[in-house]
Amino acid sequence: MKDNFSNQSAEYAIYRPTYPQELYDYLLTLVENRDAAWDCATGNGQVARVLAQHFKAIYATDISEKQLSQALKIPNITYHVEPAEKINIPNGSFDLITVAQAIHWFNFEAFYGEVKRTLKPNGVLAVIGYGLMFIDKKVDQAVHKLYEDILGKYWDPERRYIEEGYKTIPFPFEEITAPHFQIKTSWSFNQLIGYLNTWSSLQHYKKANERNPLEYMFTELKEAWGNDAVKDVHFPILLRVGR
Repeated sequence: MKDNFSNQSAEYAIYRPTYPQELYDYLLTLVENRDAAWDCATGNGQVARVLAQHFKAIYATDISEKQLSQALKIPNITYHVEPAEKINIPNGSFDLITVAQAIHWFNFEAFYGEVKRTLKPNGVLAVIGYGLMFIDKKVDQAVHKLYEDILGKYWDPERRYIEEGYKTIPFPFEEITAPHFQIKTSWSFNQLIGYLNTWSSLQHYKKANERNPLEYMFTELKEAWGNDAVKDVHFPILLRVGR
């Protein structure tokens, strides 16, 4: 599994969007018990700390020690530096397994083997993610120029799974048809820039060219943003759920 986010782990914790409570409420209706959940590729523990309010124990793993160092320490969350494809947990341990904005980096076959091994009978797997945000026409055009024209060749091939809405990932489970959700938030211009700086493709560009591509786009983005102190931001949520 690639680690594209250790270098910007602090920014990731600050600027990445959070999932709405409605999404968690929906997932909780699907689980029979709330003894234990595994949040795989937990990053800074964003999902784990919400699940910790509802489950007795949370097992949260990531390959990035730097990401985990940003995670909030909560008594019923155990953090481990472990890959998605092999964890040190007994068979049939979890009522729920979540993986948020990360499955496209995994070895699917090996990860799904661990899911099937560690889920309880009738346990639930939730694969979560989000696509490119939309703000308004002018800002979206400028962001799309950065995304496609400047950073296009710097995105990892796995990014296509996000662009395809996770519909093309293998999913060998009894699938549950899930409702549609959105992340809805409000950002200042500085928050937009902070978020764009967390993109893995932007980090690849910086490494290859020794410059931040936002230097070329900053003025265009600022003009597109205009004088608004904040703007509404929407991310489409990607969701595959199965037993």
